[in-house]
Amino acid sequence: MKLLKGRLLHAYTLLLVAWLVLPIAVMIAFGFNDTSSKQNFVWEGFTFEWYARLFEKEDLTRALVNSLLIALLSTVVTTVIGTMVGLALGRFRFRGQGTSNFVLFAAISTPELVMGSSLLAMFVQLNTPRGFVTILLAHVMFSIAFVAVTVRARVVGLDPSLEEAAADLGASGWTTFRLVTLPMIMPGVMAGAMLAFALSVDDFVITNFTSGSTVTFPLWVWSSTRTGTPPQVNVMGTLIFAVGVLVALYNLWSARRRRTT
Repeated sequence: MKLLKGRLLHAYTLLLVAWLVLPIAVMIAFGFNDTSSKQNFVWEGFTFEWYARLFEKEDLTRALVNSLLIALLSTVVTTVIGTMVGLALGRFRFRGQGTSNFVLFAAISTPELVMGSSLLAMFVQLNTPRGFVTILLAHVMFSIAFVAVTVRARVVGLDPSLEEAAADLGASGWTTFRLVTLPMIMPGVMAGAMLAFALSVDDFVITNFTSGSTVTFPLWVWSSTRTGTPPQVNVMGTLIFAVGVLVALYNLWSARRRRTT
């Protein structure tokens, strides 16, 4: 009976993984579809043509560049601020800490529709022209909480005696942080940074509220569904997915290497 339950659980897990991977597999497959129509929904043959013509549509390429640039900039800013917030919440005790934790989790749990409309109202009240800068500010604002919570979880599990030992040996506060604390929390920092980057590239709802005339990759894909989504969209999505997988595999390899050394 126990063996049967184990096999059923294994089969259920495989089915669940297959269901989750299916949309990605369809996206990858239709990046090779030899279609001649605007609607890339029917398989017509296999071709590498769309990889060679990846940057043929200038507006799509510009939207992708906007998304990647916003994601990169917001990740850098968010990682720096979120790491400091997570380090403070995980290591120190201060008045208002409970409120700070509540605000972070509230930012994570708030529906994107509510956050997007709130940011739009704020930018309108401040007479701020909506565009690249407002998208960047919005992405930084909703990503900080994710980085801070991730880093805080890493900091809570650290042994403070290691930092105390460095201080006893004459290391300054900055030296202790750079050579002891930062290397120990780096897995959490990297995880938070990758999460912030993925959230920024993927975001549609908040970006739609704060974009103005600036078009990002998700906004372009959404608008193209009215007239037909070109195969280049599938190719770009495939490449973004492949880069994410490679980064995840590299982090896994690095973690295993650190454990064996």
